[in-house]
Amino acid sequence: MLIILALIILFHITSAILLFIATIRNVWWVWEDYTLDLWYHCNSTNCYDIPNSATSDAAYLQTVQATMILLCCLCCVGFFVFILQLFRLKQGERFVFTAIIQLLSAFCVMTGASIYTAEHLNFKDKNFKNGEYGYAFVVAWVAFPMTLLSGLMYLVLRKRK
Repeated sequence: MLIILALIILFHITSAILLFIATIRNVWWVWEDYTLDLWYHCNSTNCYDIPNSATSDAAYLQTVQATMILLCCLCCVGFFVFILQLFRLKQGERFVFTAIIQLLSAFCVMTGASIYTAEHLNFKDKNFKNGEYGYAFVVAWVAFPMTLLSGLMYLVLRKRK
């Protein structure tokens, strides 16, 4: 049981690290010497705010930003709730609250990455339309099934001796 518990904790921490990398890194979109993420576009020397990112025309960008921040918060809260439930639950009970938090986190990453996939060309300069997805975007999509699986594992997991 201790080995399973350690693997679940390691899986949760790994998915949280991937979610933080996807949210923080500046490589959601790549074109020549330029990179673009949810907050900035950068060239080889400097980073600049995304033009018009604070306007209502870029509401989808703000939605992606909000869901990515929310999923990082939910993933961290889920881990702490799991640790609390580990010591507070009675024998045989399930980690349902932790599972719900993890499943909400998985829903947020799916929503954010899906909106970015659908709307990414609308808030970029014309020069960026020729680029391709960067590794942080791929990491966000890899973190989605990991977070979903983590939530499902917590749902099935029961506290034992």
